[in-house]
Amino acid sequence: MKVLVTGGAGFVGSHVVECLLRAGHEVVVVDDLRTGRRENLPSGVRLYELDILDPGVAEVFEQERPQVLSHHAAQASVAVSVRDPEMDARVNVLGTLRLLQHSVRTGVRHFIFASTGGAIYGEAPEIPCREECPPRPISPYGVHKLCVEHHLLAWRALYGLSYTVLRYANVYGPRQDPEGEAGVVAIFAAAMLAGHRPVIFGDGLHTRDYVYVEDVAEANLRVVERGVEGVYNIGTGIETSTRSLFDLLRDLTGYREEPVYGPPRPGDVRRIALDCRRAEEAFGWRARTPLREGLARTVTWFRSRLQERS
Repeated sequence: MKVLVTGGAGFVGSHVVECLLRAGHEVVVVDDLRTGRRENLPSGVRLYELDILDPGVAEVFEQERPQVLSHHAAQASVAVSVRDPEMDARVNVLGTLRLLQHSVRTGVRHFIFASTGGAIYGEAPEIPCREECPPRPISPYGVHKLCVEHHLLAWRALYGLSYTVLRYANVYGPRQDPEGEAGVVAIFAAAMLAGHRPVIFGDGLHTRDYVYVEDVAEANLRVVERGVEGVYNIGTGIETSTRSLFDLLRDLTGYREEPVYGPPRPGDVRRIALDCRRAEEAFGWRARTPLREGLARTVTWFRSRLQERS
């Protein structure tokens, strides 16, 4: 099939692109390269360097006529969304609405939306959290992702657009940008390898569900090939505290210092992990990469990048 991946030169999107190509699908990418990198894309992939709100994206849909849209372009930082909720809404809500309009107009068969399981549930009453858990986001980022999920439901009813929502846990792995405000694994690993002291916001006991990026890409491939609809958590179901993550990375990098502790950040939930049994039942997916193994691969990638620059 022909798949258009928005944000396909970014961290998660580029791994999705590679996974789809390996399986024999045709892939085109829309990415404005603000956070994505051209070098993340395999050679030969057509890249349209456009913001998803750019009017030129309509021409891309007309020209390419994709069968599937995999929407990964986003403002992905909870902290940024708290500081600038209007910008977050413009990218994550209005940008997605534009893509929905283009999709219906040009006959896209299936819309895959990269949502958030880490922020959409808020302070979940049960952990690991199932898809049936009522979403109660406590950040603009989580609110806007939930808003799009409701739009997808409406567009299914109005226009028959088939869709899948993948609610990601905290995705980590090679190519994650340590310079941004999202992605604690990348931030910690880069800091440790550079000999800098990482900052833990809060007491270090808040937990997250860390899922390796190649496992996430595999989930996208299965959805493309099986055409399943619905809302699915994509994570491991395992809670890991920030302090435990710090200790794992310290061991893998050989770092010896203690972290700096800062105040908790507004909008961050205290605990989260995702129950992903629905994805396994629907399309045979489950996370396969143990945390320590995934972190080791990630550290190796960051170390090689550091050596290239030196």
